[in-house]
Amino acid sequence: MYKSIYVPVDNSDLSNRAVACSVALGKAFSAKLVGCHVYAAKLHDYRFRQMEYTLPEEYIDDVELERQRKIHDSLITMGLKLISDSYLDAMSRLCGESGLAFEPRMMDGKHHIEILKDLAGSQHDLVVLGALGVGRARDSVIGSVCERVARQSDRDVWVVKHVPEPGEAERDTILVGIDGSPQSFGALMTAIELARTFDKKIEAIAVYDPYLHYSVFNGIVNVLTEQAAKVFRFEEQNQLHEEIIDTGLAQIYQSHLEVGERMASEDGVAVKKTLLDGKPFQKIIDHARKTNPWLIVVGRIGVHSPREETGLGSNAENILRAAPCDVLLSTRLEVPRLDVRAEETVRWTPEAEERMTHVPEQVKGIARTGVLRLALEKGHSVITSAVIDEAMDRFMPKSASAATKALAEAVALERAKSGPVSMCKSCGVAATQSGAVRCTVCGGTDFEVISREMIEKIAAVEGGLEEETTYDGRKLRWSEDARKGLWTMKNAYQRRRVKARVEKRARMMKIDAITLDFARQVIEEETGTPLDIKSSAPQIRESADAAVGEARLVARDDKKNPLISTFEWTADAAQRILRVPAGFMRNQTQERIEQLARERAAATIDLGLVEDGIEIGKKMMAEMIANYPKSPSAAPARHNLNEVSPITASET
Repeated sequence: MYKSIYVPVDNSDLSNRAVACSVALGKAFSAKLVGCHVYAAKLHDYRFRQMEYTLPEEYIDDVELERQRKIHDSLITMGLKLISDSYLDAMSRLCGESGLAFEPRMMDGKHHIEILKDLAGSQHDLVVLGALGVGRARDSVIGSVCERVARQSDRDVWVVKHVPEPGEAERDTILVGIDGSPQSFGALMTAIELARTFDKKIEAIAVYDPYLHYSVFNGIVNVLTEQAAKVFRFEEQNQLHEEIIDTGLAQIYQSHLEVGERMASEDGVAVKKTLLDGKPFQKIIDHARKTNPWLIVVGRIGVHSPREETGLGSNAENILRAAPCDVLLSTRLEVPRLDVRAEETVRWTPEAEERMTHVPEQVKGIARTGVLRLALEKGHSVITSAVIDEAMDRFMPKSASAATKALAEAVALERAKSGPVSMCKSCGVAATQSGAVRCTVCGGTDFEVISREMIEKIAAVEGGLEEETTYDGRKLRWSEDARKGLWTMKNAYQRRRVKARVEKRARMMKIDAITLDFARQVIEEETGTPLDIKSSAPQIRESADAAVGEARLVARDDKKNPLISTFEWTADAAQRILRVPAGFMRNQTQERIEQLARERAAATIDLGLVEDGIEIGKKMMAEMIANYPKSPSAAPARHNLNEVSPITASET
């Protein structure tokens, strides 16, 4: 894959690691290595001439001064060349021991300028260099030479950022950023060759951002005049973005991962897929910190960069700066055969082409890709308006293809639902139907159930809920503790951005109550520090040391529904109550048991007390059934449902 590897050296720790890395790559690909050191003799000579006026009086003589200049020039030039030789000799020996061809290079001048000049027009296809050199300072993130070479180079650049500690285990995963661009698929193909060569695993990660448009619209709604809002068609624009971005982006980015998985499987390499939502570079960095990959491979630019871009995309540059491991900036371009075949063999009717002109520019590329992939999957050779409608049904909620009024009605109906929401644990997208079995985005089968009762109960012990109206008229309620968490951020702009992200996440998950736990993830992600607030409201405690009478989280069932109580519960008692179906049935049963505990003056609820409470409930239900009229015409007896324990025989 790599035939000529160029390595700038300066004898720093990361530079020495870069040499070792390049030797390993050279052995793997039978490549030639070129070592380069740039020294600054001209700079030293210039500085000497600037300081000549400080020399003693006896040296301020034409003949003597000229002699001193020649001596200084010879010593500096010779000394710096000797230092360069020593740096390059060490690399030469390593190459000789590994049987690799080696060429030393020494230049005088400005470091990054000379390196880029030496690279220009050369046959080197990979540059390997340390992120920081001998001039590193305490707060250095990336050195100026590395940054400028990485930003301006027109070939692959491997930036060494991690020096293993003694005894540290070998890292085994290559993390690849996928966004559907030819650059990202090229990065994947590069990663596949590296994984096969060095026996590494591959994890492909795709990140879509459903929060950006919400923050933007939230920011401009108060500055648009009524006339400007009409010209901008604010309501329609907002609705379009809301519907497309909530689910369409997730499915399209998941399809990028699946295309990548197919490309890798054709090369006999397995790929783990990860779909996340948020700011791409931040999510990739956070994921890398958790998983400690061997290498991150990304394209120099992404799907939103113009093709003529020669620098680095913003996500690539941020990853380069903050990554906790080595980073490979790939220049390879690869268009999946699926997409090539789609562009070459599928035609569009004029009506379909006309409809695509109305798609917002920022999502037009991915929308077209999504329609083409659907057409191939369904066997269509011509894309008509009907095919686009079919794609809209897949990549957006069913209501998204209707008029704005119908969309608003659909949203209102959705908000009126009181059933629990199933959230996919793999990709974080909320299911459109309750009791989901398979995620329509990533195909996952593991869901977390979030019920309205669960949110309301947690919020109640966080100081109650206060309703707010979002920029587009929808209602959201914040608990007191969630508000306190938000106000730990003193920067107003940061606080507004985080608030918008939390609100958007709540809307995606179809809940209208925001608790501290719900907001915590976004707040901590933004600040980079654990959220520590002191609440004046009663708190849910995970531990058993909470004060008597204070609400605490006792346990959770396998679907993460909490058991919250002011009583102490033994482990077997908690497990028994969690066998009762979550929601109304469990709540009523818990109330019956706790009432019984109060009647018996019991501070702790044990298994026996739980069973007694259940038995009382069963008897009350049996009496209710016995008293229920046998004849449909008979007047039904009145019962207070709150006095009936909803336990069935199946729960005993």
